[in-house]
Amino acid sequence: MDTTNPNWFLKARLKTRQLLLLIALDDYRNIHRAADELHMTQPAASKQIKDLEEMLDVKLFERLPRGMEPTIYGETMIRHARMALTSLALAHDDIVTLKAGLTGQVEVGVIMTPAMALLPRAIARVKEEAPLLRIGVQLETSNLLLNKLQHGTLDFMIGRIFDTGDTSGLIYEELTEEPACAVVRPGHPLLERKSLTLQDIAPLPWIVPPHGSILRYRFDMMFRRAGLEPPANVVDTTAMLMITALLQQTDSLHVMPIEVAQYYASLNVMRILPIDIPCKMDAFGIIRQQDHLLSPGADLLLRAVRAAAKEIY
Repeated sequence: MDTTNPNWFLKARLKTRQLLLLIALDDYRNIHRAADELHMTQPAASKQIKDLEEMLDVKLFERLPRGMEPTIYGETMIRHARMALTSLALAHDDIVTLKAGLTGQVEVGVIMTPAMALLPRAIARVKEEAPLLRIGVQLETSNLLLNKLQHGTLDFMIGRIFDTGDTSGLIYEELTEEPACAVVRPGHPLLERKSLTLQDIAPLPWIVPPHGSILRYRFDMMFRRAGLEPPANVVDTTAMLMITALLQQTDSLHVMPIEVAQYYASLNVMRILPIDIPCKMDAFGIIRQQDHLLSPGADLLLRAVRAAAKEIY
């Protein structure tokens, strides 16, 4: 079958049942359990998958002794099946929204820095216009959010896009870079120093992100480029409750994005150390699926995020 035709699924008479079966097989990796989940017989489920493979002229699953494993073609179909069914599931909410005003549900993902000021400002504006709109916010790392976005469980996200992994079909709107700074507890003796250098702070105790994170890599490289060894007296954590508690009880330093630090400084939880450190994260921006039609509520929130970004950045 010529699948270059964008309407190939119409000629193939693709069934919603087949999309549900793809997802069940991805969840259970077993044809018997997937068939039971959809109240089908195992032979009927096997025929549905065989018909779909013949339509596409590819093998979607490897048949193993103890189950089934999706091929690269299967993973692609599963991802698009999830997105298609998610869009269909939201159709009723969109119709109700258009009939009754802006209600319904919006799901947005966000990394830490834009969660401090950008997204709260956008949500506050949207709530003034559409108080009944339900907004779900998921605060995670970019790689986890990208996975959720590609599976259709987020309307859009604010984060980073990486060169690694499959980013086809994604639209990226860059918002700003993310410089970092060093922070300490209020009353820390270093706050009185006027001309701090990297050499002054390298031997001190630090609270840093764990190895493998982008910020930890940039932090260590900052010292190495200056001809210094990275700090050895460290606590590895990204848990803000632990970080703030350790800062209060010790003379440790912590590295974090400036925008996040400014938020906590406004609460008198920490202070930004008077030193410009040559360390920054990659830029972040708005990321969404190219083929995902936003609901009226999601579109309203997206426009509010863009407007708030222009003011802040």
